[in-house]
Parts: sequence; structure tokens; C-alpha cells
Amino acid sequence: MAIGKRVGEIRDPIHGYIFITDIEKELIDSRPMQRLRRLKQLAGAHLSYPGAEHSRFVHSLGVMHLAGILANRLMQMGYITESEVQKARIAGLLHDVGHGPFSHMYEEVLDKHCKMTHEDITQWLIKESEIKDILDKYGYSAEELSKLSIGRLEKTSKPFMNQIIASQFDVDIMDFLVRDSYFTGVEYGKVDIYRLIDSVDVINNALVMDVAASYALEAFIIARYEMFKAVYFHRTVRGAEIMVIRAMDYANDKLGLTKFKVPDDYLQLDDSSVLLRLLSLKDEKEKKLNVAYNLANMFNDRQLFKCAYEMIIHRRDEFFTSILSREEIRNQIAKEMSEKTGVDPDYLVIDVPTVPSVPYYPMQRRQADIPIFHKQPDGSKTVQSLSEISHLVDTLKGYMDVIRVYTTSQYREKVREIADETFGRQPYSTRVSY
Repeated sequence: MAIGKRVGEIRDPIHGYIFITDIEKELIDSRPMQRLRRLKQLAGAHLSYPGAEHSRFVHSLGVMHLAGILANRLMQMGYITESEVQKARIAGLLHDVGHGPFSHMYEEVLDKHCKMTHEDITQWLIKESEIKDILDKYGYSAEELSKLSIGRLEKTSKPFMNQIIASQFDVDIMDFLVRDSYFTGVEYGKVDIYRLIDSVDVINNALVMDVAASYALEAFIIARYEMFKAVYFHRTVRGAEIMVIRAMDYANDKLGLTKFKVPDDYLQLDDSSVLLRLLSLKDEKEKKLNVAYNLANMFNDRQLFKCAYEMIIHRRDEFFTSILSREEIRNQIAKEMSEKTGVDPDYLVIDVPTVPSVPYYPMQRRQADIPIFHKQPDGSKTVQSLSEISHLVDTLKGYMDVIRVYTTSQYREKVREIADETFGRQPYSTRVSY
């Protein structure tokens, strides 16, 4: 199979014209892909950055485009075929098709109630929806592409294909950094992504980066770090998001938000439909449903939770990463704080979002450094880690733990005092009951 016939183009504000093939057009026009137009890329970020109204759909087009550019480079170097370029583009296009309403916010509810991620849903939709029919029509395996789309195609002679979509410097991250930076209006995500792509090679069946591009790699790492601080983990953004998470969690049984049986059930879930369902709970008498309505209504009117306390940790801490990351421990601490302040525990939240500063490759299931290579005079190439030659990356490598306590505006100062007492004056790890 060769790459599909080019049938049109789409104008994108980030990458210019994105040319599409016949199979890509059919996939783009499918219901699972069109649904992504109704999912905001950044969930609640538009309430802090008004320009952040872009969708998962346009991001998916960008990932497809960049996957094609990187795959074309690998083809020109003799590593893959033209058909594999098309596979990489399809994988990029479909990589987010399983995202739920409010993107990663829904995923927290999905994980709690179903022990699933959006990647599980992505595989399911590719294999069970009309996407499979389109792939079959053009001679592609839905099973293979369902795994490649999330970077977990294991039985392959070219494992580096996974890394196009999911690696330490994958095209997914490249697109969302520059795209999210553009639409939020912040400057931190501007990265020379084409310099990075032009510096990729394959050594030992893995993608590696030319050391000559180390300055662009450093900028890439810094951009990701700064975007997490300024946008993704922005205190007001997270304040909005945890309200939606709690509302969906509390209303899940009533609204059946995670009780889908067939693709059509899931495809009806998007940002607007779920928000309307939550707002329909206005006259419910049950406490949790009433709270779910209140939180959704507050979110809709931008009456957001306020951050009463914040602590940022840049080094791994056994207590904060293994204890506070457990919901039951957070709820225990929140309950104690509620009793001391008189604040309804449903309106007091301890939030601990965590992410590796250097993203990991899913098949490794652990954090990994970025491999780079040096060209030797004899033409050979030696590989080492970026952090070995960059003190900056070595410093940033690791985790950024953000611990925050949220409540409504009227109780902010009261909760702040108790939070200072709880987290600041005496380590809670000395008093928490295991």
C-alpha cells in the first residue's frame, strides 16, 4: 500500500495548509472524529485565557501533520516505507479520539469508576466504531492502528514507529505546546519543532536526537515545564477543572456518564451535553446531586473555587507523591480541615496534580531521559542522555508536584489559616493515620 491520494487541504493557524489524503478525509468526516470539535483542548483554561477555545479536533489534525513530516524524514533515510508514513499520519489523527468531555477532567472520573483511560477508549473506538470500517476499506488493520495510535504497538520490527506518537519528544507534545501557547496568548510554548524533527535519527530501533539540536531540546523541555506552570497547572485553571471533576463524579451514577456499552453511547458525551446534564439536576434533593448542580452552575457562571494554599515541590518526596496522591488520604485531610473551619467538605478540595517534567515513553512505563547521539569522525554514532551534557535538563528532570487547597471565595481566608497549620508548620506525614 502506498500513501493515499491527496484530495484536499485544511488551513491551520499553526502549521499553515495541512494536506489530506482520501482515507484521512473519510476518517476526519467520521462521527468519532467530528465529535472532537465539541471537546475543548484545554477544558477549563478558557475561563482564565479567553482565547483557549480550540478543540481536540484541530489538535489531532496538527499531530497528523507533524507525524507525516517526521515519518517522511524517516522514509527518506530508508527506515520506513511510504505505506508506513500513511500509518503514522493515521495514528496521529486518531491518537485522541477516545478523549471524553472536558478531556483529562473526565479521565479522572473514568479512572475512578471504570479503571480506564482515554487511551483504552481510543483503542475501543478504533476497533468497534465506523473507524474500523474505513480502515478495512483501505486495507489497514484496525487492531494495529489502535495500538500505534497510543504508542503501544508491541509486535513490530520497527518499535521506533511508536515513538512518533508517544515518546520523550513526540509530535503530540510538539503540537500541543505551540498550539496551546498560540491560543492562550502566552509565549512559553514557542519551540523550534521543525529543527527537532530534522534532527531525528534511528539507532538500535529507537528515535534519537542529534546533539547539534540540544539547544532546541533544552528550549522544548523548558517550554513544557513553563506551560505546565503557566497554563495546565495554573491555579485558576485547576480551580475550574476540579469543580467539573467533582460534579461529574457526584452525578456519575445518576447521569450514567461512565456507563456506555456501545460507541454510540460514548459519542454522545461532549463538553456541552455533559454540562447540560449537570445543570438539569437543579431540582434534585439528594445532597451529592445538589452539589453537582451547584458546582456546574458555578463553573458555567465563572464563580470558581479559589486557591487558599499552595506548595510546589520539585523533588521527589515519598510522602507527597505516594500518600497525598491517594484520594482517600486527601479526603481524610480535607475532612479534618472541614471540621476545624466549618466549611462543607464538598466545597473544600485538596488537589495534587503530578506530571513528569520530562515525559516518559508509555512502553517503558517509567520516566526516561532524552537520548541524543554524537557523530564520530569514522561515521559511527554514540548515544548518551541529554541530561548528561545539559545541567539545565538534569535540574528540570523529575517531577513537579503541586499541592493546593481550594474552597469557595467566602471561606478562603479561614481555610488558608488551617492549611498553613496543616501543611506548613508541621509536616503532615508525622500525624497522618495510615
